Amino acid sequence: MKRLLPALLTLLFLFAPAAWAEPGDADAAFQAIHEKEWAWRQAEFSHDDEDTVAAADRRLTDVGAEAQARRLRMWEGVLRELDAIDPEALSPENQVNLAVYRPQIEHLAASIRVRAYEMPFNSDSSFWANLGFMTRRPFADADDYRAYAARLRDVPRYFDQHIANMRAGLARGFSVPRAVLEGRDVSIAAVAELEDPEQSNFWTPYARMPASIPAAEQEALRAEGRAAIRDAVVPAFAGLLSFFREEYVPQARTTLAAEAMPGGEAFYRQQIREYTTLDLSPEEIHAIGLEEVARIRAEMDAVIEETGFDGDFAAFLEFLRTDPQFYARTPEELLHRAAWIAKRVDGEIGKFIGTLPRGRFTIVPVPPEIAPYWTAGRGGRGTYWLNTYDLPSRPLYNLPALTLHEAEPGHALQGALVAEREDEWPGFRGEYISAYGEGWALYTEKLGQEMGIYETPYEEFGRLTYEMWRAARLVIDTGVHHKGWSRDQALAFLRDNTALSEHEVTTEVDRYISWPAQALSYKLGEIAIVGLREEAERELGAKFDIKAFHDAVLAQGAVPIPVLESQIRAFIAESKAAATEAEAGPATERQQAP
Repeated sequence: MKRLLPALLTLLFLFAPAAWAEPGDADAAFQAIHEKEWAWRQAEFSHDDEDTVAAADRRLTDVGAEAQARRLRMWEGVLRELDAIDPEALSPENQVNLAVYRPQIEHLAASIRVRAYEMPFNSDSSFWANLGFMTRRPFADADDYRAYAARLRDVPRYFDQHIANMRAGLARGFSVPRAVLEGRDVSIAAVAELEDPEQSNFWTPYARMPASIPAAEQEALRAEGRAAIRDAVVPAFAGLLSFFREEYVPQARTTLAAEAMPGGEAFYRQQIREYTTLDLSPEEIHAIGLEEVARIRAEMDAVIEETGFDGDFAAFLEFLRTDPQFYARTPEELLHRAAWIAKRVDGEIGKFIGTLPRGRFTIVPVPPEIAPYWTAGRGGRGTYWLNTYDLPSRPLYNLPALTLHEAEPGHALQGALVAEREDEWPGFRGEYISAYGEGWALYTEKLGQEMGIYETPYEEFGRLTYEMWRAARLVIDTGVHHKGWSRDQALAFLRDNTALSEHEVTTEVDRYISWPAQALSYKLGEIAIVGLREEAERELGAKFDIKAFHDAVLAQGAVPIPVLESQIRAFIAESKAAATEAEAGPATERQQAP
């Protein structure tokens, strides 16, 4: 990859003009800015919803309005400092770093300006459910358990700040729509109504304490944890449950569109820029979605014809949704089938990707307290969560595409590669960028065709259903948040165009309604990667190397789509030059021979 860096000088990014400086001075100035900010950011946030950081934090993040204002001042100051750096005076490596870092800071600042923290949950994810990830952190010694108990005792303060923020949002009409809130308190009630602390998910670390901690100390630590859950966590969840039922739901807005909220148009545009890394209007995205839906529908019709099914499109969807042959009978059957697909991918992946990670992943069921409203699966570094709730809504024909996306070569593989290169990059380069990460994962579903993972026409239809699902998101998200679609319109569009189960159709549409623009990142990112591959194949012809191409896409971790485009075009140029040099070499030698 280092050979490609000179070509990256052609990266086109618009920054504010700044004074010229020597490359060394500019690099040193930029390094000082991002290292200081990153160290501050790590101290500022306790990463409450992550399981990959040290367990030493004793407090949860300060999410109060004063803390938010302090962060905005910090990030606006960083942006001013970045304005004083001329990008062209940076080294090639730092030109890429700046192209990743500046949008990151812009999005962090913009999110606070629109006061997104006043709506800290959606129908898919929430600050209270995400606290469960603390239980998956490493616990090595007694100090880790004492720090964990301190965080548990801090839950009331943390919840009180979130409640104050949500009250401020309600007061100005900035909230999750009431239409998607029904039943969303089940995960709060699961903790609020506990009588035995040891039945809580928060007890999990105490049930598997390391043997290196003496037995007497283990019992003392368990007593501390039991008291923290009983006296702090459960009452905090009870208070949140009362607020949710008695204040939030009754006062939540009755509109659906993000643009219908105060400052909603600016909020939605900011969300689009953050999740897609592109400057596209809702109208442009809606049109792209309709075009993709039409293209994929034609491919779906061809697969139906291949099966020999006697009926129209709607009848085929009903057949897929109701025939028992397409559904697992037990959670274990679904988990085992996913594991079998993943191992088949293992046998093919080396033919398509040159640099593979050492890190592996496990497959676990989604925790029951969040499973009813989670997607079919979710993957990341080290884990592929598979939703075994409501098996009649988890068709097996979708499982190959889901496993490719969430596990390998999708999220789990990409996350493992990033983890193994973290020491080579500034800390901020490890932050997730949705358009890249989700675009890559969706692209790998299509790559599964070349790997031979789809064994039946029904599984191929499942792949197309998943691609259609992501294309429909472009239409539905912009339809709801910009064009004023109703929930019924959105449900009908997804139901009529995919073989997703009714449960999935409902949970997904509610996710798009309550989480504006996040769903746009998948298809727009995948379109970019597919287009770059087509460009590389066209430019390189017989010299195109699929493993080298994928290594180039994965080489620098998550980057904005414009950066990825520049990287891959540099890869194409470098590959063409290398091929020309290789072809010219022998001819030159022949001319010089006596």
